[in-house]
Order: sequence, then structure tokens, then C-alpha cells
Amino acid sequence: MSRTATAGGARVTRREADPGRLRPLAEIILRLIWKEQEISRAEIARRVEVSRSTVSEIVGSLLPKGFVAEVGTGPSRGGRRPIVLRFQDDAYFILGVEMGATHVSVALTNLRGRVIAWEHREHPVRSDPRGTREIIAMLCDACLVAGRVRPRRLLGIGVAVPSPVDPAHPDRLSEIVLPEWHGQLGLESLAARYGVPLFVDNDANMGALAEHWWGAGRGIDDFAYIKIATGLGSGHVIDGEIYRGATGVAGEIGHLAMDPQGELCICGLRGCLATMVGSPALVKRAEALTREYPESRLAGTRPTIASIEDAALAGDPLALQLTREAADHLGVAVASLLNLMNPSMVILGGGLARLGELLLEPLRETAARRTLVSSLAVAAICIEELGPRAIAVGAATLVLKSALEDSRLFPMPGRRKGAA
Repeated sequence: MSRTATAGGARVTRREADPGRLRPLAEIILRLIWKEQEISRAEIARRVEVSRSTVSEIVGSLLPKGFVAEVGTGPSRGGRRPIVLRFQDDAYFILGVEMGATHVSVALTNLRGRVIAWEHREHPVRSDPRGTREIIAMLCDACLVAGRVRPRRLLGIGVAVPSPVDPAHPDRLSEIVLPEWHGQLGLESLAARYGVPLFVDNDANMGALAEHWWGAGRGIDDFAYIKIATGLGSGHVIDGEIYRGATGVAGEIGHLAMDPQGELCICGLRGCLATMVGSPALVKRAEALTREYPESRLAGTRPTIASIEDAALAGDPLALQLTREAADHLGVAVASLLNLMNPSMVILGGGLARLGELLLEPLRETAARRTLVSSLAVAAICIEELGPRAIAVGAATLVLKSALEDSRLFPMPGRRKGAA
């Protein structure tokens, strides 16, 4: 996605405000109104450095869409009291979908990232594409019903997938990561049924986007978000934007080579980080450790990642040993990331992140032993603020971000196709 000028950094002259250039100026003004929430035309003209007549013309084109409204008058600065414009956060709503390897989550948000409704189902996503598509549609419908939102007030759908996503071909999935899907997401019918655009990106990228807009990464322009789940992925915010790489594969930290002689990974390589810290690897390791910890609450059970996390939080020695081992592997990977990218923050998300300081303390110790002093000095390593909803909210935020960068995505009332 191309970068656009921000209201705070743009200088637009009157010459630039001819009809052929009004659209990019309209995006700048729209983002300024969204950011400030309430602002007058006069203040917009002052901040963007264009004439009031140009601002009035652009605002006049925004008002009928319903997401900007006139809400009274503000204080006078010597002349007539200005009319205040307010961004209407609840004019439209967005569906954000998270496809995990073993679950589907859907968030319905307003245009300020507030979650209106939330639905979650466990499901074998990797092995059942048809069932996954049906569940996504069902949960989207359920969120709209729970939020009492009619489809015609839906702005768009964002989908976060556990696969690299090439920006040039966002509907294609990795056949290595999701072989049963045969490279096709297949949600076009859902978007057509609602009559809205569909946006797709990698799940770790969406976790990073959510934390950047609403969570621990607010106000920070260079950080990494690491999702720890069935596999591992990382999303990287560089200079305030998600970095995707040449073909969308940036951030596959789960396939960082840790041991060339190690376990075989689903990618076909050996000793990837995911073979040590991913959920299947942790469950397998827990089963092996029960011989050393026969008194553990996990002994004699079929452990799951959730039961391992619960046991660690309860002080179970086996689970704590497993946590320390996972933290050590993660610490090595984070140290490499700090030395290579020098982010100012590393945010951990996903299921294992609920362990908090049990995970963070040994991870920080390992990273400190393997990191250049100057890299570690500026890097905070912390847990995500948005919790289990982060990635679905990030998928919704992708739609919002795209709409603020191209207001044509906001539909005019009565011109929606496919939605009642």
C-alpha cells in the first residue's frame, strides 16, 4: 500500500487545489477531521494551508456520505463563530476477521476501533477450508446481529490470515503453510453478499497494525510485533508503516534457523524457531518433560497450549521449566531482531503472551546476553495491550486505514450493491 501525505506534514497551495487535485487534498482533510474528531473549516484551512472556499467545497462533498457532520458553533476569534465539524465514528462499521490455524475470530468495530461485537470459534482452519469459510460467514452475520448493525452500514471486511500475503495477489495463500486451501482464500462471495470491499493481510502484520493504532505501539514508529501461536510470525512497523517486503514474506520469524540439525518444520527446513516455540512443539515438549516431573498437574493428561499456560500461571514446575526454555529460544530470536533492525520496542502477542512476566523476564535476560548494548538500551520488550482481539481488530483497522487514504471506499447512501 503506497504511503500518502499526512495532514500535519502536507503543504498544499491554492494552485494544487484545482479539480484534478481535489481528491488527494480531500484525503488529507478527511484524515485531519478523523484525527482531531472535532474541527472547524477555518482551522482546516489554516492547518492545510488552502483557501476556505476549497475546504468548504471538499467538506460539502463529504457531508452527504454521513461520516462528517456539522455539530454547532465554536468560539470566535474575532469574526463569526465557526461551524464545528465532527467525525461520526458510528456512521459505518467494519468487520475484522482473524483466521488462526485452529480458530476463527471476528470483531465488529466502529470507525474509532471500538469493538461493538465479538465472536470466536475453535476450528481446524488448516485442514478444512470449506468449513472455515462457512464459519467466517456465520460469525460475521452474528456480529452484525449482536451489534444491531444493518449490512448497508458496513464499510468493509478485513481478513488476517496465517500465511504470507503478496500485496500484488492478496487472495492467494501459501500452499506450504495452508496446503488444503490450494492457494485460494475464497471469500469473494462474502464480500459480494455484503457489497463491500475485502482486504487481506498476514496475521502478524495485523497484530502490529492494531497495536500501532490502539495499543502498546501508539506513537512509536519503529517496532516489531511477534505472534506466538501454532506458528510464529512477526509484523514490523518501520517509519510508521507496516513493512511487507518485496513479495509480502517479511516477518516470517518462525522460520528463523535456530538449529540446522533440529526438527523438521512444515516449511521443509530443519530447526526453525517454530519447531521449538510453536504450540505443537510446546505440547510435545511438555509430554516429554512429564517423566522428569511426575507430580506435575500436566502428568497423565493430554496437555494443550491452554493447559500449559494455566499450569505455568499456577506455578507448576514442569510448565515453568517449559516457559523458561521457550523464553530462551525467543530471547535468541529477539536478540537477532534487535541487532538487525534496531526497533525501539518488541511487542509479544498470541496465546503464550498471557504468561506476562513469567515469559518476559527470562526472555529479556537471554536477549541482553546476545544483544549489542546500544540496541538493547532503547528497546522495550513488552506484552500486547489488546490481548486476544488484537489481530481481528487489526484486520478491521486495515479497512479503516485504507478508507482514510481513499475516501471513495466510503459508499454513498443508497448506492450499495448486494446489501439490504
